[in-house]
Amino acid sequence: MNLRVLVVFAVLMGSIQAQVTFDRLLHANQEPQNWLTYSGTYASDRHSLLTQVNRNNVKNLQLKWVYRPTTTPADEKMENTPLVVDGILYATSLTEVVALDAATGQQYWKLARSFNPDDFHGQRMYQVNKGVAIEGNTLFWTTGWSDHLLAIDARTGRVKWEVEVADWSKGYQINVPPLVVKNVVIVGPATDDMGANCFLAAFDIHTGKEIWKTYTSPISADDPAAKTWAGDTWKYGGSPVWNAGSYDPETNLVFWGTGNPNPVANGDQRSPGSKFDNLYSDSVVALDADTGKLKWYYQFTPGDEYDWDATQIPVLADIAWDGKPRKVMFWANRNGFFYVLDRDTGQFLMGKPFVKENWALGIDQNGRPIKDPKHWPKPMGGIAAMPGGQGGTNYYPPSYDPQTGLFYMSVWDNYEGFSGKRPILPWKRMHMYTGDGWWPGFGETAPPPDWPPDPVQTPASVTHRRANPNYKTESEGYGAIRAIDPKTGEKMWDFKMVNYTECGVLSTAGGLVFGGGMDGNFMALDALTGKPLWHVYLGGANASGPMTYAVNGKQYIIGTGADTMFAFALPD
Repeated sequence: MNLRVLVVFAVLMGSIQAQVTFDRLLHANQEPQNWLTYSGTYASDRHSLLTQVNRNNVKNLQLKWVYRPTTTPADEKMENTPLVVDGILYATSLTEVVALDAATGQQYWKLARSFNPDDFHGQRMYQVNKGVAIEGNTLFWTTGWSDHLLAIDARTGRVKWEVEVADWSKGYQINVPPLVVKNVVIVGPATDDMGANCFLAAFDIHTGKEIWKTYTSPISADDPAAKTWAGDTWKYGGSPVWNAGSYDPETNLVFWGTGNPNPVANGDQRSPGSKFDNLYSDSVVALDADTGKLKWYYQFTPGDEYDWDATQIPVLADIAWDGKPRKVMFWANRNGFFYVLDRDTGQFLMGKPFVKENWALGIDQNGRPIKDPKHWPKPMGGIAAMPGGQGGTNYYPPSYDPQTGLFYMSVWDNYEGFSGKRPILPWKRMHMYTGDGWWPGFGETAPPPDWPPDPVQTPASVTHRRANPNYKTESEGYGAIRAIDPKTGEKMWDFKMVNYTECGVLSTAGGLVFGGGMDGNFMALDALTGKPLWHVYLGGANASGPMTYAVNGKQYIIGTGADTMFAFALPD
């Protein structure tokens, strides 16, 4: 695209799009026609106040436009949630950012970067991108393969500045959607279990200068958290950051979930006898947005041996709790428990299982899991753990509807076999640090005796297996969109999939919940009952978080299938 055309587009877009000020981000729920952050608002509730599409007319939705990136790997699944600002939609794939007319899908501009996995010496790369952030007229985008943060002119697609966040050769990979707060943009890297110590970092939105950096696992023996690791295993601690964060402007705290400790598969190395917590892995950390100082943390799965992480998205809500107003955080954790925390202090308020689980006997009054000794430490003979390593839920964004009072999420009711252990193996640069050999192998022994037989593979040939929902029988595993009462943890309804799900959910004031499955079906459910009201086949796995917006009074719904984005609306 030549300079003259870019100038014309810049003038056009500048005339229809106002700057996204910090004040607009603070009050994003007052602009339901827009979608200004990854999760819709700083509270990350993914609930829209739009009502044009509702339970009475959703069956009439029609496809309005389709967009498929042209510069991404063929096997990529689209995990991005686009932003919409005053009729302009900004979407990402692994290697590109585009600006589209939100009503027609017409492309205004595209910024593309090349990606060649061979350049990274065999390192396994996250071939997805979750999206951009915006403040002013600047978009912020990360390149997961090179660990760079870019500031992009939202009107032209031109790069304003670019900085390196982390060194990919040390095993870092960025997979988070950026979060803009005031004058900084916050991001952090994951490590794909390669033994790097991860962190969150804030950069000046105007210059790219690093303002603060806070590590999520110790980098010094003097760090008090180092004492929660056996010996010097903190040196390869992990605690990756690979999903979105939330922000509370009243306390100026950002909240972020952290991933598993390293080595991922062998807790005996970093927590022998399951006696070490391995901070700050599998935790939510509350940081001062201006300084990065840790204000409080809460650890969901101390000394995690099952790769559960805590990288789900914190959902912030103001509710009545024990008859009094309370500022809380809802957290559906990969370990199978649903938590309610006081978000000002991190105080534990409630923890109830939302899927089948057998690793804990409950959560005590202090918020620590009462670990079942049959599972901790992981026995030599192997174990069938519920939930499996994929978790009761995962990175898929949930939703909270204050009108229904329900919390909606995509879940897996599943188990996973962990069949024994291998000798402790040392860390090796640029290799997955499992502690017991190549992931996902957990050992050389046969599956545990109580493991149901597999109709495809003989049990003796399997050393590590994950139950696929509905792969065998419903009692062994299935995927679902589930609604729970967040004040009690009680399941209110279930919409069971014919397959499992990696799709987030969206709730709307029209009485709807949108979601999808790995079979490619994208659907709308009644928010009160879970009754299916509409569905469409999108040709491939739904793996992003649905979102909605309006242009000139018409409401649109965005869903994805495989590597393609689809926009739906009611008939004209």
